[in-house]
Amino acid sequence: MRPGDPYELSQGHAIRCLPTGGRGAKASSAGASVLASDPAVESMGLDTGYSPSPDTLRAPDLSVGDIPDQPGWVAGAPALAVEYADTGQDEKDLAVKIQELLGAGTRYVWVVRMTGLRRVEVHEAGKKMRIAHAGEELRAPGVLANPVPVEALYDRKAAQEVVLRNLLQRQGYASLEAVQAEGEALGRIEGEAQGLREAIVAVLEARGLAAGDDVRAALASIEDPAILRPLVPRAATAASMDEVLAALRG
Repeated sequence: MRPGDPYELSQGHAIRCLPTGGRGAKASSAGASVLASDPAVESMGLDTGYSPSPDTLRAPDLSVGDIPDQPGWVAGAPALAVEYADTGQDEKDLAVKIQELLGAGTRYVWVVRMTGLRRVEVHEAGKKMRIAHAGEELRAPGVLANPVPVEALYDRKAAQEVVLRNLLQRQGYASLEAVQAEGEALGRIEGEAQGLREAIVAVLEARGLAAGDDVRAALASIEDPAILRPLVPRAATAASMDEVLAALRG
């Protein structure tokens, strides 16, 4: 087997991995943004191949762990693995995959059930599996800094709220309310506006998007905090700087 082949290995047996369906792909993209933005996460992968032993190769849908910036499979196992189970899921192989990951050192395996009532199965080595539903939070101490609302793993709007919180925390703000409070302390309307401008720049830079002179000039031209407030979450989800500039100039 070579990197890129559509197979996993379980004790030397090849298991074909079919492409993800539309619903699962949309949900996993939401979950990926949540995990990647967590302040404690240095690397998060999609379908990353982990090989804890020569006869085993597993690729969780999402994984958090020490992923080197180099080609080839990753030795060992992720600290956190997330699987999305939808229609047609091979339940027997999923059960084996969970046990192989836990046996290789994975601390948490979350299985997001896309059929029926949305829920997440939480697996930990030596513990009984439990189920978390919408409205509950998932925690991964030692791996994630923040709790993850169950619905943030599959719902785009819920995911965006978590991503915004995470990116602000990476820049030293506890929440958007903390940014606004800091601005108000600096002098009501202008102070709040300045705080929001700084939050937008901080969120962009946390995502690796450089706020150039054009962005800063556009921000400086907006004096109303009511216009700036919705631009903070836009900065957390914009696909490009062109999109950011369009929002600022719109």
